[in-house]
Amino acid sequence: MSYEDYVGRSETREDRLDARLIQGMAATLGTNVPEALPPLWHWMLFQDWVMPDRIGPDGHPKRGGFLPPVHDLPRRMWAGGRLIFHDAVLRAGDAVRRTSTILSVQEKAGGSGRLVFVTVRHLVEGPAGLAIEEEQDIVYRGAEGAAVKVAPAAPDWPGAARRDLVPDPVMLFRYSALTGNGHRIHYDHPYVTQVEGYPGLVVHGPLQATLMAALAVETTPGATLRRFAFRGRRPCFDGRPLSVLARVAGGQVEVETRDDSGATCMQGEALLDAAGA
Repeated sequence: MSYEDYVGRSETREDRLDARLIQGMAATLGTNVPEALPPLWHWMLFQDWVMPDRIGPDGHPKRGGFLPPVHDLPRRMWAGGRLIFHDAVLRAGDAVRRTSTILSVQEKAGGSGRLVFVTVRHLVEGPAGLAIEEEQDIVYRGAEGAAVKVAPAAPDWPGAARRDLVPDPVMLFRYSALTGNGHRIHYDHPYVTQVEGYPGLVVHGPLQATLMAALAVETTPGATLRRFAFRGRRPCFDGRPLSVLARVAGGQVEVETRDDSGATCMQGEALLDAAGA
């Protein structure tokens, strides 16, 4: 099959929102156990656990299946996404269903060589109906070139809301376990340094996005997150300070993560409904 043959392909999965997952994520992020599922915590659902003989060298399921088998580009990552949050909320014990459709597969040339971008749409439904519309951008790239390039420090954001943390291996392991993410770049130090060429364990893009969404909501107490978009700029690593910043600008909230050099790792925008709106 050619890549174009995968466009329009669809699959549906069902799951149940286990209270233990919610409790585990709250403990991992250092927050109180919520009554309703916070933004982006739904990534704990619909995990893909496969038999040992179906695991690829990077710890993910082997190439193929629902997504196109991009065998010649060993590095794959979640490059970004866009989400719409509807009024239907998800709570512990809810039966949930996700319908996924491949929207596009595109080959591009980047500074590190050939790239393949796959965009997937997910519709997540709970007992009250459609809860989340989501588009995910997955990128495949080769192993040639530097895994991390030097980047300048980002401009200062005076008065921005801020959270500082140091992601450690325990945090990354717990997040991987909660989301069913077997990618070895997040927990296998010899693999990530010797095979992938990174200087340390990679902090999950979805984990950064979750932290950014939470801080965006905190800028407007009582507000509801309606739309959120994020995109990765460069990786960040365990054992190094990571800052999450949020500022209100032009009717939306701009958010970023920055590493210990001040360089931007992930960017995003959030649209909120104020309390009572």
